[in-house]
Amino acid sequence: MIKIIAFTNQKGGVGKTTTCVNLATYLAAYGKKVLLIDMDPQGNATTGVGYQKTKDMLTFYDVITGEYKLEEVVKETNIKNLAIVPSNVDLAGAEVDLVQKEGREKMLTNQLEPIKNKYNYIFIDCPPSLGLITVNALTATDSVIIPIQCEFYALEGLSQLMNTVRLVKQFYNSKIDIEGVILTMKDSRSNLVNQVAQEIKDFFGKKVFDTVIPRNVRLAEAPSHGLPIYLYDNRSTGGIAYNDLAREFLRRNKDNGVLIDKRLLYKGELNNE
Repeated sequence: MIKIIAFTNQKGGVGKTTTCVNLATYLAAYGKKVLLIDMDPQGNATTGVGYQKTKDMLTFYDVITGEYKLEEVVKETNIKNLAIVPSNVDLAGAEVDLVQKEGREKMLTNQLEPIKNKYNYIFIDCPPSLGLITVNALTATDSVIIPIQCEFYALEGLSQLMNTVRLVKQFYNSKIDIEGVILTMKDSRSNLVNQVAQEIKDFFGKKVFDTVIPRNVRLAEAPSHGLPIYLYDNRSTGGIAYNDLAREFLRRNKDNGVLIDKRLLYKGELNNE
């Protein structure tokens, strides 16, 4: 099977990239071929999987400018089964380049067509905005995962995101659906947090994943080492939570797999054992 999923939330700091990177890594560890497309100018997904940025590296921006095809920009990572289309700050000006192109909303859709069958899952880490880059991702995708921080302000702007998804469904991509909502950064000691979580469940119903991602220091530390949480500390509460999320994700998609030991998954050297 092949499934393309966009991770999006125009509110920054909700764990979008963290969830995209760690779920992609765990799926790779379960033997799935995964392509991670970093469409965020911050390039955090790129560094989060340990891909080293260089001045002359090809990025998603080179695809937008038309200088390269997407398949020429795909790079293998040190993580078995996981490839990436990297990003950097150059992508910040991509909206200007895109707006002048004919069929601009379907640029990514067309670029994915020749390569998508090489993978089981293609994850797109969208920028924290609802501009042309995100519309491109939504047009190309089968479904959307929305990470939502368990705090009061997280609900702001959610209606705008849902409206954007509806418009894309109406005009560009009739098959798009909400894959699920993931509650992130949860501190269960707070009554307000539990109240917000319940409101999200009331609104989205069964679309909300049962697995909740807690606040966890090890999760916050992992990107600075260029490692997803499975490789950095799979025994931490964050590592256990993302493993649970991956298993729930596979169950929902009627898929399965056997977890590969992290020493077999990673092609580099782990110094955190």
